[in-house]
Amino acid sequence: MRRPLSRLILLLCLALPAVAGGPVSLRAAPPTFSTEELIDGFMKTVFGLEYRSWSWQPYLVKKYTGPVRFYVHNMAARDRRPTVYRFIEQIGAGIRGLSTIIVPTPEEANFHVYVVDRGQYRDVVRRHIYKDPTADVPGRCLVRVVSDRRGISQSAAVIVSDEGDFLFRRCLVEELLQGLGPMNDDDSLVHSVFNDRSRHSRFTTFDRLLLNMLYHPRIQPGMSPAQVEPLLPAIVREIRPLVN
Repeated sequence: MRRPLSRLILLLCLALPAVAGGPVSLRAAPPTFSTEELIDGFMKTVFGLEYRSWSWQPYLVKKYTGPVRFYVHNMAARDRRPTVYRFIEQIGAGIRGLSTIIVPTPEEANFHVYVVDRGQYRDVVRRHIYKDPTADVPGRCLVRVVSDRRGISQSAAVIVSDEGDFLFRRCLVEELLQGLGPMNDDDSLVHSVFNDRSRHSRFTTFDRLLLNMLYHPRIQPGMSPAQVEPLLPAIVREIRPLVN
Protein backbone atom coordinates (compact mmCIF):
# COMPACT_ATOMS: atom_id res chain seq x y z
CA MET A 1 0.00 0.00 0.00
CA ARG A 2 1.34 3.42 -0.90
CA ARG A 3 1.64 5.96 1.84
CA PRO A 4 0.17 9.38 0.97
CA LEU A 5 3.29 11.52 1.24
CA SER A 6 3.33 15.00 -0.21
CA ARG A 7 6.86 14.95 -1.60
CA LEU A 8 9.74 12.67 -2.41
CA ILE A 9 13.19 13.07 -0.87
CA LEU A 10 15.88 11.01 -2.56
CA LEU A 11 19.56 10.48 -1.88
CA LEU A 12 22.14 8.88 -4.11
CA CYS A 13 25.79 8.32 -3.28
CA LEU A 14 28.76 7.01 -5.23
CA ALA A 15 31.42 4.49 -4.28
CA LEU A 16 34.13 4.17 -6.92
CA PRO A 17 37.81 3.24 -7.12
CA ALA A 18 40.06 6.25 -7.71
CA VAL A 19 41.47 5.67 -11.18
CA ALA A 20 42.81 8.00 -13.82
CA GLY A 21 40.30 9.63 -16.15
CA GLY A 22 39.90 12.37 -18.71
CA PRO A 23 38.50 15.87 -18.28
CA VAL A 24 34.84 16.72 -17.95
CA SER A 25 33.66 17.28 -21.49
CA LEU A 26 30.62 17.16 -23.70
CA ARG A 27 32.75 16.33 -26.74
CA ALA A 28 33.07 12.71 -27.75
CA ALA A 29 32.95 10.63 -30.89
CA PRO A 30 29.19 10.06 -31.25
CA PRO A 31 28.54 6.30 -31.28
CA THR A 32 25.32 5.01 -32.77
CA PHE A 33 22.70 3.73 -30.35
CA SER A 34 19.53 2.00 -31.41
CA THR A 35 16.14 3.32 -30.37
CA GLU A 36 15.71 0.18 -28.25
CA GLU A 37 19.00 0.81 -26.41
CA LEU A 38 18.02 4.40 -25.63
CA ILE A 39 14.55 3.46 -24.42
CA ASP A 40 16.06 0.73 -22.24
CA GLY A 41 18.58 3.19 -20.78
CA PHE A 42 15.88 5.77 -20.14
CA MET A 43 13.62 3.31 -18.34
CA LYS A 44 16.50 2.00 -16.22
CA THR A 45 17.76 5.42 -15.10
CA VAL A 46 14.61 7.55 -14.85
CA PHE A 47 12.57 4.89 -13.04
CA GLY A 48 13.85 3.20 -9.92
CA LEU A 49 16.36 4.33 -7.32
CA GLU A 50 19.92 3.32 -6.60
CA TYR A 51 19.10 3.40 -2.88
CA ARG A 52 15.59 1.99 -2.41
CA SER A 53 15.34 2.86 1.28
CA TRP A 54 14.96 6.51 0.29
CA SER A 55 12.10 5.77 -2.07
CA TRP A 56 8.55 7.03 -1.86
CA GLN A 57 7.37 6.33 -5.41
CA PRO A 58 10.54 5.62 -7.39
CA TYR A 59 8.66 4.74 -10.56
CA LEU A 60 7.53 8.26 -11.38
CA VAL A 61 9.28 10.86 -13.54
CA LYS A 62 11.35 13.43 -11.63
CA LYS A 63 12.56 16.57 -13.42
CA TYR A 64 12.80 20.34 -13.08
CA THR A 65 10.05 22.32 -14.79
CA GLY A 66 11.72 25.73 -14.53
CA PRO A 67 15.26 27.12 -14.52
CA VAL A 68 17.82 25.24 -12.45
CA ARG A 69 19.57 27.84 -10.32
CA PHE A 70 22.97 26.60 -9.18
CA TYR A 71 25.07 27.93 -6.33
CA VAL A 72 28.54 26.46 -5.78
CA HIS A 73 29.85 26.35 -2.22
CA ASN A 74 33.60 25.79 -2.60
CA MET A 75 34.79 24.66 0.83
CA ALA A 76 37.82 22.73 -0.43
CA ALA A 77 41.39 24.02 -0.27
CA ARG A 78 41.51 24.03 -4.08
CA ASP A 79 39.09 26.35 -5.82
CA ARG A 80 37.16 24.07 -8.16
CA ARG A 81 34.50 26.63 -9.05
CA PRO A 82 35.75 27.36 -12.59
CA THR A 83 35.46 23.65 -13.50
CA VAL A 84 32.03 23.35 -11.91
CA TYR A 85 30.82 26.51 -13.64
CA ARG A 86 31.98 25.21 -17.03
CA PHE A 87 30.16 21.94 -16.54
CA ILE A 88 26.96 23.68 -15.48
CA GLU A 89 27.15 25.78 -18.65
CA GLN A 90 27.72 22.62 -20.70
CA ILE A 91 24.66 21.01 -19.14
CA GLY A 92 22.53 23.99 -20.15
CA ALA A 93 23.95 23.98 -23.66
CA GLY A 94 23.63 20.21 -24.05
CA ILE A 95 20.07 19.60 -22.84
CA ARG A 96 17.22 21.15 -24.81
CA GLY A 97 14.31 22.21 -22.63
CA LEU A 98 16.55 22.84 -19.62
CA SER A 99 17.77 26.24 -18.48
CA THR A 100 20.73 26.45 -16.08
CA ILE A 101 21.74 29.60 -14.21
CA ILE A 102 24.61 30.24 -11.79
CA VAL A 103 23.24 32.55 -9.10
CA PRO A 104 25.26 34.90 -6.87
CA THR A 105 23.70 33.98 -3.50
CA PRO A 106 22.69 30.67 -1.89
CA GLU A 107 19.20 32.01 -1.17
CA GLU A 108 18.45 32.16 -4.89
CA ALA A 109 19.51 28.57 -5.61
CA ASN A 110 17.43 25.44 -6.06
CA PHE A 111 20.52 23.28 -6.74
CA HIS A 112 23.38 23.57 -4.23
CA VAL A 113 26.79 22.09 -5.07
CA TYR A 114 29.16 21.63 -2.11
CA VAL A 115 32.79 21.06 -3.12
CA VAL A 116 34.67 19.71 -0.11
CA ASP A 117 37.85 17.97 0.93
CA ARG A 118 37.43 14.46 2.32
CA GLY A 119 37.93 15.64 5.89
CA GLN A 120 34.92 17.96 5.51
CA TYR A 121 32.62 15.45 3.80
CA ARG A 122 30.95 13.88 6.82
CA ASP A 123 30.26 17.19 8.55
CA VAL A 124 28.91 18.89 5.40
CA VAL A 125 26.60 15.96 4.61
CA ARG A 126 25.28 15.88 8.15
CA ARG A 127 24.75 19.64 8.41
CA HIS A 128 23.57 20.50 4.90
CA ILE A 129 22.07 17.27 3.52
CA TYR A 130 20.70 15.25 6.43
CA LYS A 131 20.48 18.14 8.91
CA ASP A 132 21.25 15.52 11.57
CA PRO A 133 24.57 15.69 13.50
CA THR A 134 24.55 11.95 14.27
CA ALA A 135 23.55 10.52 10.89
CA ASP A 136 25.56 7.81 9.16
CA VAL A 137 27.19 9.20 6.01
CA PRO A 138 27.46 6.86 2.99
CA GLY A 139 29.43 6.98 -0.22
CA ARG A 140 32.32 8.96 -1.62
CA CYS A 141 30.02 11.70 -2.93
CA LEU A 142 26.25 12.06 -3.09
CA VAL A 143 23.20 13.97 -4.26
CA ARG A 144 19.83 14.57 -2.60
CA VAL A 145 16.65 15.43 -4.51
CA VAL A 146 13.32 16.74 -3.23
CA SER A 147 10.49 16.09 -5.70
CA ASP A 148 6.74 15.68 -6.04
CA ARG A 149 4.25 15.56 -8.91
CA ARG A 150 5.00 19.20 -9.74
CA GLY A 151 8.66 18.39 -10.34
CA ILE A 152 11.96 18.71 -8.50
CA SER A 153 12.03 21.62 -6.07
CA GLN A 154 15.52 21.22 -4.59
CA SER A 155 18.74 19.29 -5.22
CA ALA A 156 22.03 19.30 -3.31
CA ALA A 157 25.25 17.53 -4.30
CA VAL A 158 28.43 16.99 -2.27
CA ILE A 159 31.57 16.52 -4.38
CA VAL A 160 34.99 15.57 -2.98
CA SER A 161 37.88 17.59 -4.38
CA ASP A 162 41.09 16.18 -2.91
CA GLU A 163 41.07 12.47 -3.81
CA GLY A 164 42.22 12.81 -7.39
CA ASP A 165 40.91 14.42 -10.53
CA PHE A 166 39.08 11.28 -11.69
CA LEU A 167 36.91 11.02 -8.56
CA PHE A 168 36.21 14.76 -8.61
CA ARG A 169 35.19 14.74 -12.28
CA ARG A 170 33.23 11.52 -12.01
CA CYS A 171 31.33 12.76 -8.97
CA LEU A 172 30.73 16.16 -10.56
CA VAL A 173 29.20 14.65 -13.69
CA GLU A 174 27.17 11.86 -12.11
CA GLU A 175 25.81 13.72 -9.09
CA LEU A 176 24.84 16.88 -10.99
CA LEU A 177 23.12 14.87 -13.73
CA GLN A 178 21.33 12.64 -11.24
CA GLY A 179 20.22 15.76 -9.39
CA LEU A 180 18.27 16.63 -12.56
CA GLY A 181 16.16 13.47 -12.35
CA PRO A 182 17.72 10.21 -13.61
CA MET A 183 18.16 8.76 -10.13
CA ASN A 184 18.98 5.12 -10.84
CA ASP A 185 22.20 3.30 -11.74
CA ASP A 186 22.42 0.10 -13.76
CA ASP A 187 25.50 -2.05 -14.38
CA SER A 188 24.35 -2.89 -17.92
CA LEU A 189 24.71 0.71 -19.13
CA VAL A 190 28.31 0.54 -20.34
CA HIS A 191 28.15 3.87 -22.20
CA SER A 192 26.74 5.76 -19.22
CA VAL A 193 27.98 7.52 -16.11
CA PHE A 194 24.86 6.08 -14.43
CA ASN A 195 26.79 2.88 -13.77
CA ASP A 196 29.16 2.73 -10.81
CA ARG A 197 31.26 0.10 -12.57
CA SER A 198 31.99 2.34 -15.54
CA ARG A 199 34.99 4.66 -15.69
CA HIS A 200 33.34 7.51 -17.52
CA SER A 201 34.15 10.94 -16.13
CA ARG A 202 32.40 13.03 -18.78
CA PHE A 203 28.90 13.70 -20.03
CA THR A 204 28.71 10.91 -22.59
CA THR A 205 26.70 11.01 -25.80
CA PHE A 206 24.47 8.25 -24.43
CA ASP A 207 23.70 10.28 -21.31
CA ARG A 208 23.09 13.44 -23.32
CA LEU A 209 20.48 11.53 -25.31
CA LEU A 210 18.83 10.27 -22.10
CA LEU A 211 18.71 13.75 -20.54
CA ASN A 212 17.29 15.23 -23.74
CA MET A 213 14.61 12.54 -23.70
CA LEU A 214 13.78 13.35 -20.07
CA TYR A 215 13.57 17.10 -20.71
CA HIS A 216 11.44 16.76 -23.83
CA PRO A 217 8.21 18.72 -23.21
CA ARG A 218 6.03 15.63 -23.62
CA ILE A 219 7.62 14.04 -20.55
CA GLN A 220 6.02 15.47 -17.42
CA PRO A 221 6.81 15.06 -13.70
CA GLY A 222 4.81 12.31 -12.04
CA MET A 223 4.32 10.26 -15.21
CA SER A 224 4.50 6.49 -14.82
CA PRO A 225 6.45 4.03 -17.00
CA ALA A 226 3.21 3.01 -18.71
CA GLN A 227 2.50 6.63 -19.62
CA VAL A 228 6.03 7.39 -20.79
CA GLU A 229 7.12 4.34 -22.77
CA PRO A 230 4.73 4.77 -25.74
CA LEU A 231 6.04 8.33 -26.23
CA LEU A 232 9.71 7.44 -26.37
CA PRO A 233 10.20 6.16 -29.95
CA ALA A 234 8.96 9.46 -31.41
CA ILE A 235 10.98 11.46 -28.87
CA VAL A 236 14.14 9.52 -29.76
CA ARG A 237 13.61 10.26 -33.47
CA GLU A 238 13.20 13.95 -32.67
CA ILE A 239 16.16 14.46 -30.36
CA ARG A 240 18.69 12.13 -31.99
CA PRO A 241 19.79 14.54 -34.76
CA LEU A 242 19.90 17.43 -32.30
CA VAL A 243 22.34 15.63 -30.01
CA ASN A 244 24.46 13.85 -32.63
